[in-house]
Amino acid sequence: MCAAREGRWGRRQRALLCCVLVAAWEAAWGQLRYSVPEELPKGSFVGDVAKDLALQLAALRDRGARVVSADRTQYFSLHANSGHLVTAERLDREQLCEGVQRCVLRCEVIVEGEMKFYGIEVEITDINDNAPSFRNAEIELTMSETTVPGSLFPLADAHDADVGVNSLQSYELSGDEHFSLSVQAGADGEKRPELVLAKALDREEAAFHELVLRASDGGEPARTGTARIRVVVLDANDNAPVFSQAVYAVRVPEDVPVGSTLLTLTATDADEGLNGDVKYLFKKITDKALKIFHLDPETGSIRLLRSLDFEHGDSYEMELHARDGGGLFDTATVSVSVMDVNDNAPEISVRSALSEISEDAPSGTVVALLHVQDRDSGANGEVRCSLVGDVPFRLRSSVGSYYSVVTARELDREEVSEYNVTVWASDGGSPSLRSSAVLALRVLDVNDNAPVFAEARYSARLPENNAEGALVLTVRAWDADWGQNARVRYRLAEGRVRGAPLSSYVSVQAETGALYALRSFDYEEVREVGLWVRAEDGGAPALSSNVSVRLLIVDENDNAPQVLYPPMAAASGAGWTGVELAPRSAEPGALVAKVVAVDADAGQNAWLSYELAKATEPGLFRVGLHSGEVRTARSPLARDAPRHSLVVVVKDQGRPALSATATLTVVLAESVAELLSELGSAAAPAEPGGSLTRWLVLAVAAVSCLFVAFLLLLLALRLRRWRRSQLLPPASGALRGVPASHFVGIDGVRAFLHSYSHEVSLTADSRKSQRRWAADSCCNTLPARPPPDKAAPLLGEDAAGVRGAPPDALPEDCASYFHFIERTFMFENAKFLLQQILISLEKVL
Repeated sequence: MCAAREGRWGRRQRALLCCVLVAAWEAAWGQLRYSVPEELPKGSFVGDVAKDLALQLAALRDRGARVVSADRTQYFSLHANSGHLVTAERLDREQLCEGVQRCVLRCEVIVEGEMKFYGIEVEITDINDNAPSFRNAEIELTMSETTVPGSLFPLADAHDADVGVNSLQSYELSGDEHFSLSVQAGADGEKRPELVLAKALDREEAAFHELVLRASDGGEPARTGTARIRVVVLDANDNAPVFSQAVYAVRVPEDVPVGSTLLTLTATDADEGLNGDVKYLFKKITDKALKIFHLDPETGSIRLLRSLDFEHGDSYEMELHARDGGGLFDTATVSVSVMDVNDNAPEISVRSALSEISEDAPSGTVVALLHVQDRDSGANGEVRCSLVGDVPFRLRSSVGSYYSVVTARELDREEVSEYNVTVWASDGGSPSLRSSAVLALRVLDVNDNAPVFAEARYSARLPENNAEGALVLTVRAWDADWGQNARVRYRLAEGRVRGAPLSSYVSVQAETGALYALRSFDYEEVREVGLWVRAEDGGAPALSSNVSVRLLIVDENDNAPQVLYPPMAAASGAGWTGVELAPRSAEPGALVAKVVAVDADAGQNAWLSYELAKATEPGLFRVGLHSGEVRTARSPLARDAPRHSLVVVVKDQGRPALSATATLTVVLAESVAELLSELGSAAAPAEPGGSLTRWLVLAVAAVSCLFVAFLLLLLALRLRRWRRSQLLPPASGALRGVPASHFVGIDGVRAFLHSYSHEVSLTADSRKSQRRWAADSCCNTLPARPPPDKAAPLLGEDAAGVRGAPPDALPEDCASYFHFIERTFMFENAKFLLQQILISLEKVL
């Protein structure tokens, strides 16, 4: 006995261990099972979900947990504070699971923050809340008095909605000794009562009999239901009705119209009259089927009272009687099979979804959790899901009928900032039915775009002498990001202008990008300013881009022309003066002098024109408008005064124009002696002739000494050059760039001047000057003074820049060339004076 007890105890332990292991395995896989009795009030405890799933209560509250089910009615809810699963509605097992032995409701717990779900099954157990009941409280039977004792007469079954021990268990009959009760067990396990004729009937003794049939269930306490049976005794009827077939089976689609006749039963009776009149009636049918089907008692046709629904019932089975007027009957079974029709579109339920997602979210991020189901069956219930359009998302199948919407690639808010993702679900029916759900998703910005300037480079022109703080231009940059990431600020890159910081010349407004000049610019000092402006957004970390800005200083006419020749008179405090020689035998158009001027401005502001403003003899001389050459307008006459004063005005082309004046003294004389005589008479007109002769002799002696010294110096230079030529390759002779053949006395000087005259059009930038060589002038103007950062050429420097230049090469620097001509002219004058002195000495001696 002890061994038997130990064996039973071991089996119990093993069974308990198996139950624990099964529960642990189910919890590990996210599947919970609970059992509760029916008819619990709303809010009743079902199970501790948080404990069974090992979830923290704080996590449930923060991440948002809720209970969902595929049914439209939610029977359970989850308390976030306690983690308990409770009933949300009253549970009636007979209503929820009609005709089902095991009633199980399924739901899922969705954890929003984790995008996870857990399945829960709740079994609803039966309680004895329904008593057995007969469909008809009054049952009337007719029997012939010739009925043989022991005959069986089926009775209507009682129905109990409960299951198990609470269902119908037994029948009892009371009321008359002629009848007894026999209970048969059917193939489906149901108990079927039959009335047994225990004693022969005699209509003359009793025309009818009253009986009471009682049905009891096995509940505690037991519930009962009764039906009253009235048996009418008839005269003899020897033929019972006969059905054409024992089982009628029909298959109909669920969309068959209401009122359609599904089938017609046929039963025949060989009797005549009342005994051959057959009536049809339901012998056994469920309450659900009784509301759907109607039996015509006269014709035996079964008609549809309401629409069939395959999802609520796919088959119905009924038992019918064909009874004649004498109380005889036959039994047939009718089986109606409902065929599924694709009449239910797939249903999409969004169990959890995000409303916002960062554009830098990694590929595969879950944005929504969907549940898809179709109430149809077979191919009609097979659902295929897809996303509409070219969107950066894809569907991923999860457990059961769940789908996850995940990102397929990285998002770009600048390309698309909001998505309306449409999910289509279509079934496999023909034609296919489908439904859709729309997920609205906003993309949050990340600072992944640097500012972009509206132009690749900027340039502006600013007049010189501008006001301090003048607006130069405005740069614009846009950032494709949003919010703080798109806020652009501007600043200058470091740089220097003429040794000074760039920030001392210009500044940029940080918010607007406006560029201002901080000082007044001078074109003659600064002609161009190059700088970089940086645009930086407000992201963390910030992104930036640069753009080049070129600021061109525009010249204004703020410099008057400067006269380089004739030179300034040492005695006079203002103006310019010079003395020129013109022979009385000069022909019209002969070159007398040339006024050379420059302008520090540029362009049109440096274009110079010359006008003869004042002359002693207005019609004798003229000035070239653009060359500045003073020429004879006609041949000098004997009556013309020997000395003439000319005032030449030099104007530029600026607006307004600026000008300068040059004063020339022109002496009409055929020789230097006359020139000196005229100049001397002008200086001291009352001096006696002896004194003049004495001064002339002194001048001749001085000039002779100078000439001898000059010859000695020239001879020494020649010897030195000859000696050097013995060591070095021979170089070109004479003066640089001037042929020796041009030095031929005073006439040669004129020819020299005549041969090497030219016109020069200069701007302040000598590299852009234009020169036009002519046969009757030297030069029109001289180049502007060089920029402060460029050294001026030395006077007397070879204009060609290289020794041994070809003879016809002319100096580029007109000022140095002018000094070269002046020295040559002085040399020729010295020779001419020496010749005149020798002639005078010969005459005196």
